[in-house]
Amino acid sequence: MPLALLALAIGAFGIGTTEFVIMGLLPEVAADYGVSIPTAGYLVTGYALGVMIGAPLMTALGTKISRKRMLMLLMGLFIVGNVLSALAPAFSVMLIGRVVASLAHGAFFGIGAVVAADLVAPDKKAGAIAMMFTGLTVANVVGVPLGTLVGQHVSWRATFALVAALGVLGLAGVACLVPDLPRPEGVRLRHELAVFRNAQVLLAMAMTVLGFGGVFAAVTYIAPMATHVTGFADGSVTWLLVLFGLGMVAGNLVGGRYADRALMPMLYVSLGALAVVLALFTLTAHHKALAALTIALVGALGFATVPPLQKRVLDQAHGAPTLASAVNIGAFNLGNALAAWLGGLVIDAGHGYTSPNWVGAALAGSALLLAVLSATLERRDGRPSAVIAGSETTTPQQAAAHR
Repeated sequence: MPLALLALAIGAFGIGTTEFVIMGLLPEVAADYGVSIPTAGYLVTGYALGVMIGAPLMTALGTKISRKRMLMLLMGLFIVGNVLSALAPAFSVMLIGRVVASLAHGAFFGIGAVVAADLVAPDKKAGAIAMMFTGLTVANVVGVPLGTLVGQHVSWRATFALVAALGVLGLAGVACLVPDLPRPEGVRLRHELAVFRNAQVLLAMAMTVLGFGGVFAAVTYIAPMATHVTGFADGSVTWLLVLFGLGMVAGNLVGGRYADRALMPMLYVSLGALAVVLALFTLTAHHKALAALTIALVGALGFATVPPLQKRVLDQAHGAPTLASAVNIGAFNLGNALAAWLGGLVIDAGHGYTSPNWVGAALAGSALLLAVLSATLERRDGRPSAVIAGSETTTPQQAAAHR
């Protein structure tokens, strides 16, 4: 794998750390600014909304410059946002800093996935994407626990200063290691937008929303489930999240490896197994050892879907994949928000802290059905229609049908 993937992984590590570390620092931030915990929670919501809005917006703005230069600009935006968060004199200013940092998130992963895939041979593309996303998964094992520890024992401002420093390291890595690949000839914003007429692109994004949403239906409420149902102490939640992160690392690498060999079978296996494990979580949550094992499996199976889902979008949006790739990153965050909302609804309805697991199982099962539908349509058409450089190409069968 090229060294450029290391630079992309470092950037992903910083972005993953800043996204998730705030969840462990909400009490400190709330106390410092004199706001309530729910109000401090807007720092999480604002970031997620910024990712969904920033992914297509920043990618569209970057259509006229090289991908390397855009990656550098995005890391610069990320640094500014985290420095602003670290120095913010008021809560409103910190919220602005979070949103500024989030605008870089989706576009960085979306453009980075395209660059990573372009750096390697066709049979190694999913593995290259997985290598970049390893930075995000490792952030949950190392960056988030370490950032939480620094924030609780030194200052939460120090945590965001350290994250900004990671951004500087990522920017330097992109500048030094990522080659300045030429942009495809003739591809403009209208070509990037045209790929959304492809039903297979939309199906792949729907799979992303539902499949990854299944993971976060359970993980969003892991703390109350672990403490109130399983019987773990409050301090054990951090280590359970580390287990989840380790599962993410393993699943991401396995998903990248096997997606290059058999992409759709990899999706069938990972989504089907995820649905089963999430359903079983309602039972295993009552036993500490089994609950810990299940949490690791949810992380592994959930992230085993990430490289194949991202590669599926790139394959179907062939010729103008950058915007579609970035929007698919936003789809992951949309799935997170949707799952958290649905999980909260079933808890509020009185079904208990394990009920979001059933929501997650239903979402993952729905993603599996969409994967089967997508493959069925693909087989029916011979090969999927794709939008290449703004013009639609059709299968021989489709061409014959119009003659």
